[in-house]
Amino acid sequence: MHVPESQRVFLDTVQEALRRYDTQLREINHKIWSNPELAYAEFEAHDNICELFETLQSGYQVQRKAYGVETALEIEYTFGSGGRVVVFNAEYDALPGIGHACGHNLIATSSIAAFIATCEAMKAQADSMSVSGFTVRLLGTPAEESGGGKVKLIDNGAYKNVDGCLMVHPIPMSPGNPSLLSMATVLEGGYLANDKVQVTFTGKPAHAAAAPWEGINALDAVVSAYVNISMLRQQILPTQKVHGVIKNGGDRPNIIPMSATVDYYIRSPTKKTLKPLTERVIKCFEAAATATGCKVDFKWGPSYDDLKSNTPICESYVSAMRAMGHHTLLDNSGQNGALAGASTDMGNVSYVVPGFHGIFCIPAEGVNHTPQFTNGAGSSEGHERAIACAAGMAVVACQLLVDDKFAEEVKSNFNQE
Repeated sequence: MHVPESQRVFLDTVQEALRRYDTQLREINHKIWSNPELAYAEFEAHDNICELFETLQSGYQVQRKAYGVETALEIEYTFGSGGRVVVFNAEYDALPGIGHACGHNLIATSSIAAFIATCEAMKAQADSMSVSGFTVRLLGTPAEESGGGKVKLIDNGAYKNVDGCLMVHPIPMSPGNPSLLSMATVLEGGYLANDKVQVTFTGKPAHAAAAPWEGINALDAVVSAYVNISMLRQQILPTQKVHGVIKNGGDRPNIIPMSATVDYYIRSPTKKTLKPLTERVIKCFEAAATATGCKVDFKWGPSYDDLKSNTPICESYVSAMRAMGHHTLLDNSGQNGALAGASTDMGNVSYVVPGFHGIFCIPAEGVNHTPQFTNGAGSSEGHERAIACAAGMAVVACQLLVDDKFAEEVKSNFNQE
């Protein structure tokens, strides 16, 4: 794959910057991994990242509690006036009971590293390349696992006038291809559009033994809805997913449950195909309410869009990674290995700005969302692989800031239907 000159000039300076900041990057990674925090409660991660950049004092503008979100942050470096804007997303929320089992500590670290390397490389090259101005931004994006932090940031203007947004996500190493470091996915199908809903059925309590006929059983409604959806699964596409858990099924066996609640995720390859699937699932809940005589209430969480990968950014990333000697694929299958079928609020970002959500492989004895993956996310090799991908993202970001032709290709690809 050809390496354009607008990339080549940055390869060495980016890698040298990452070597200089190796100690700080290892420290921030360990701090986040060793103190897992749940959605919208990532207070220590937020503070530790902000304190890192306040300590560096390299012209960074630090904004805590950014865009009206308590655990969001924005670190920005601006040179000159005008120019293009590149953003790196840092996720740092964990999962209940199993810590950083999706490796968000590595996501944060790779984006922090890419941000620093981009700023350092651009400062070194801006004058010689006659760049009049540019902005590099690190966004701390809370609550990817459940709360849709990026959706809130979009609504509050965090991605306004952004020319490109980049991040990478870890998965387990492939036993059949252990040398593979990273992958950029071009086609749809790897990350699904996702609706989230909490459904509460309300009935009437009664003594379950003495007068059950006086009650209206909310747990029966939950069971009926669960069975309805299980039967629906046979009639939906293999690429569509519906799965849920019972959050509350009652209090005691001798009381007819007055209230019962389930949480469900509904997924489909695109947000266009998600809507009719969600309507079918709603009918399953409504039918359960009708059959049992319960009232049903829906509480909707933030919807995640499918991911629109920007092809020129993907190709540029693969080119940069290969130029640095890393085994990296441009995946045209649309299947992101271990994360095929997952969803991310980076999908929402990719609908408003040109986006890149690459994946990289780390040593782990289990897949994402397992304790074994938590261990892999805390490994030294996992960190090193995240930093290697940070270098690739930084080179792409620099190219986007200085190369008008490449920037136009990125914009044109984004504007395609």
